[in-house]
Amino acid sequence: MALINRLRSNLGDAFDTDVDPVTGDQYRNAVTRVFADGDRAVNVAALVGLLRELDVEGDYPGFVVDELLGRELAATIAGEQPRATLAEATFHYADIQTHGSDEDNAGLDDLDAALAAGFQTRLPGWDWTATESPFGVDPE
Repeated sequence: MALINRLRSNLGDAFDTDVDPVTGDQYRNAVTRVFADGDRAVNVAALVGLLRELDVEGDYPGFVVDELLGRELAATIAGEQPRATLAEATFHYADIQTHGSDEDNAGLDDLDAALAAGFQTRLPGWDWTATESPFGVDPE
């Protein structure tokens, strides 16, 4: 949760907007909702497992793989479009701020960044998510 709130604060500053911090209850409820959605839950669990175990000596050859898996995990957690794409972009922003130790598997920092990006995108707190889309049209 600390990474989610730090990420939200940094993004709010970057986009000159106020973003509400995430509470523990909000985070736990979002995790419960993700894992209550059977198809989404299976995909999230598989991606988490792959990122936890992913390690390549020297890290560079695995870089593309852990980036791909991290981006996909963030999007899967966030939900449907446009949130999925926003979470993928946010993953890269979170990833440059997240670093593991030399002893960690290569995918662990990407796992942290993906979880933060996906859940921060999914959770309320952004003004644009509290109103109707400005792109909607009257069906008449």
